[in-house]
Amino acid sequence: MSEKELGKKWDRCLADGAVKIGRTWPISFGLGTGLGMAASNCQNDLRSHYVLHGSVKEQ
Repeated sequence: MSEKELGKKWDRCLADGAVKIGRTWPISFGLGTGLGMAASNCQNDLRSHYVLHGSVKEQ
């Protein structure tokens, strides 16, 4: 296999990968954002047990 043929195959592979990633990035971004928000909400719920609820009186 010559270097020219190998280069063409690599170019096709990289172009194919770029197209596939370009099509799925909204899904990946939305999934990551949703999981991040869920983890943050869960962390806040778990910590809420230790938070004191009340008001501060000024003197």
